[in-house]
Order: sequence, then C-alpha cells, then structure tokens
Amino acid sequence: MDINHLKERILSLKEAKGAVILAHNYQPPEVQDLADLVGDSFQLSRAASRMEAETIVFCGVRFMAESAKILSPQKKVLLPAPDAGCPMADMVTPEDLREMKRKHPGAPVVCYVNTSAEAKGECDICCTSSNAPKVVRSLGAKEVIFAPDRNLARYVQSQVPEVRIIPWEGFCPTHQRMTPQQAAQALREHPSALFMAHPECPKEVLEMAHFVGSTSQMLDFAESSDAAEFIVGTEEGMLHGLRKRCPRKTFHTLSPAPLCPNMKKTTLELILRSLEEEVEEIQLDPQVIHRAQGALSRMLEVI
Repeated sequence: MDINHLKERILSLKEAKGAVILAHNYQPPEVQDLADLVGDSFQLSRAASRMEAETIVFCGVRFMAESAKILSPQKKVLLPAPDAGCPMADMVTPEDLREMKRKHPGAPVVCYVNTSAEAKGECDICCTSSNAPKVVRSLGAKEVIFAPDRNLARYVQSQVPEVRIIPWEGFCPTHQRMTPQQAAQALREHPSALFMAHPECPKEVLEMAHFVGSTSQMLDFAESSDAAEFIVGTEEGMLHGLRKRCPRKTFHTLSPAPLCPNMKKTTLELILRSLEEEVEEIQLDPQVIHRAQGALSRMLEVI
C-alpha cells in the first residue's frame, strides 16, 4: 500500500469509528502530520478527556496511553506500537515506592507523569516537566520524594531550594546521553543560536542552556523569542514541530541527534492495524485507575 493510500485508509477508518489520533512531539514526522493533535504526553491525555471521540489512538509510549485511560476510563485507548515502553518509567515500581516511603515517613511522594499507572497509584501527586516546581511548592512540605527522574528532581531542587528533594535515581536514557561537550560543540558551530534544553538533561547541560523547559514550553519560547536560530536539547522529533510552528526560524539538534527508539516504533502501518483490529487496547484494573486518578486530579488542582 503506497503512503497516500495508507493515509486515506487511516483517515477513513478514524472517521468511521469516531476515533481521534494523538501524537507526542517526539513521534516521526509522518505520524505527527497525520494526528488530530500533537503535544506533550499529559497535554494530550487531558485534551482527549474533553473530546467526544470514543476511541483514542495514542501514538507515543505505554505510560502515555495509560494516562489517557486513567483520565478517560470509559473510552477505548489504543497503543499502535504495543512494545513502545519507557525505560525511565520502568525504573520505579510500586513496591520500590512503598519501600522509599518507609525510609522517609511523612515525606509526600511526587511522581513525574512518566511513570506506570501502578506507580502513580502509590504517589501523593503527579507533575509534568513544566509544572514540577509549582507542584512541589504546593505541598508545603520540608522534604519531598521525587520519582523517577533524578535530573528533573535536581532541576526542581534548583528552583525550589527551600524544600529538600529526595531524588529517585532514574533517568531518561535519551536525555542522559546528552553531554556538555555536545552542547559546547553546537554553540561553537552556531554562535548566534539560543540553546533550549529539556529538564530531563543532566545538570551540566542545563547550566549551559539559555532556556530550560518542557516540549510545549520550547515551542512557546521559540515562537515568542526574537531569536532566529535555536539549538534544541531534546529528542530530535521535536524539530519537526518547531519548524512547522516557526517556519522562518532555524533549528539545530545536538550531534549525534538524540533519538528515543521507543518513540520511533509507531508507523502508519501500525496505526492502520490498530484501527482495523482495535489493538493494542489499554486495560487497567479499576482500582489502579481510581488510585492514579487521585494523584492526577490533585495535580490538576495546582495547575
């Protein structure tokens, strides 16, 4: 099936089944271009909960599709690439969190949305990369357990020095591979560019950045900035959205380009298969949904 026929078949099936296609900012360009909405993981899940569509095709990784199911338990959520996981989300389990809470009694647990549904059920409140400092401040606690990303935890600590952050030692392999040497090389090659970095990057990389923010915040910053050239310190799929939003501006990635293999597993063929056979449907225990909803709802009260 040629690509045009493939797209036509997907769009036809999507309409027939009353479905909506969501794509994360790191997805392949052809997937982003086909989607009804492109954004960061929680932004997409929250938007899906407000849509009338009965079926959500989530082009991302498993924890993202689970978040959509948590916020829209009555809807059918499909993950086109069933094996698209998140190594960082896998670095924390409910059992591990319970043990950490025993070691630090009384310390509330903040879970990054990049966690499994079961892990979310063990935390007090969730956060995103854009609202993490605000969420931590909202707790009014002297110390907070922050899981699973140590780099985001350290960034939050720099923004909220009055609270002791107890970091989980997890990380995003894609962001962890970014180095100060790569950033320095990019800045030498593009001396007029502003360097934007995701807070999942190591501390030494963030210290070199002109702007630190989530994928959505990067889009807003690039659009509003007077600068015409940017270095992008996050997964290379982000460049597609930036170039569409700001066609007159220039964007560079680090070298080698940071790639998340799981984000690249979604293909148009898998989206078509997902719609045709309604696979893979995300199934979660109702009790898990209920517990995780509490953590996400508390976060929404802070936003």
